[in-house]
Amino acid sequence: MAAIFQGVGAAAPLSSSLSNSFDSNKSVFSPRRSFSVRKRASFAVVRSDGIVNLNPNGRSAQRLVSNAVATKADGPAASSSSKPGHELLLFEALQEGLEEEMERDPRVCVMGEDVGHYGGSYKVTKGLAKRFGDLRVLDTPIAENSFTGMGIGAAMTGLRPVIEGMNMGFLLLAFNQISNNCGMLHYTSGGQFTIPVVIRGPGGVGRQLGAEHSQRLESYFQSIPGIQMVACSTPYNAKGLMKAAIRSENPVILFEHVLLYNLKERIPDEDYICNLEEAEMVRPGEHVTILTYSRMRYHVMQAAKTLVNKGYDPEVIDIRSLKPFDLHTIGNSVKKTHRVLIVEECMRTGGIGASLTAAITENFNDYLDAPIMCLSSQDVPTPYAGTLEEVTVVQPAQIVTAVEQLCQ
Repeated sequence: MAAIFQGVGAAAPLSSSLSNSFDSNKSVFSPRRSFSVRKRASFAVVRSDGIVNLNPNGRSAQRLVSNAVATKADGPAASSSSKPGHELLLFEALQEGLEEEMERDPRVCVMGEDVGHYGGSYKVTKGLAKRFGDLRVLDTPIAENSFTGMGIGAAMTGLRPVIEGMNMGFLLLAFNQISNNCGMLHYTSGGQFTIPVVIRGPGGVGRQLGAEHSQRLESYFQSIPGIQMVACSTPYNAKGLMKAAIRSENPVILFEHVLLYNLKERIPDEDYICNLEEAEMVRPGEHVTILTYSRMRYHVMQAAKTLVNKGYDPEVIDIRSLKPFDLHTIGNSVKKTHRVLIVEECMRTGGIGASLTAAITENFNDYLDAPIMCLSSQDVPTPYAGTLEEVTVVQPAQIVTAVEQLCQ
């Protein structure tokens, strides 16, 4: 089993890190189907200074009031013009990272529905077909099982495919290829094949996209041996995780949230990648550790402002790596705060929160002064009605209440 995984640019095995052991971060890495009628998604653009523009092409803007996405920092942001780097939306950061890797490595290719001249359902592959050609940016039929298998086969022969699921829910049609082939072929071939493939696409609860387009598949894929999973939450880590996933020798599933694509942030001009196995300390604190990822990061930060006003000092960690967990960062935080709240958009039963609770209990139970609390989405199909949809997902007020209960 020790030979199943190899790290990016190194021969050291990763199988020990994928077991969620305490030393998991030591291996460092340098809505819609395609039919005749196309309905384009529309989202608010959230600037780094907390201004929301409901029409990115227009001039009207207003202060963000929706709880769908919250501002990143507690204090006032500096003027964006005074910061180094360049400002990108999250989907543009993904596109930039993908384009840079295709330029750097001719083995990198993209395949999926409408990824070519249409530019992808959320424009992550916009302009790539024109620059790199139809063979490296391959439009496929509506056949997830087929083109996912084709991508895995291409990876076996030396290419580095990036497979886009137009919606993460559609990838259930490719579950056999992902589980029995993508995750296991390196092992079942006795190490003869590596599968350097990236599977990515939008998921999560959007604004009234209905049950089938609101899937959170993290819990489905986490039990597959041999696969790494990461979730981006900012333009910075979206680009860094994309680039690191493409360079990895392991199959990586990159989860993107449909409501974060138009989140704006200034990112560095220089080349960088993010560690695929490392959590991000979003806000240091002393009283309670709040573990979260993806869109819930912003619900937690919105709740953190209220908690600070009430005298609490929460420590917020974006776990980012959903498999394996960064138990080094998480453990150090637990030893400091002695209380843990997990906030996720995944379903409660068998979700990431359940696995994280088990991992913390096994490794750090002696450091806990209170039972671990986990706030998750309800175990129901996501309703289409907006008011009902909101009720099924964790809201900032629930996070505030949970922290107050933990800290009593």
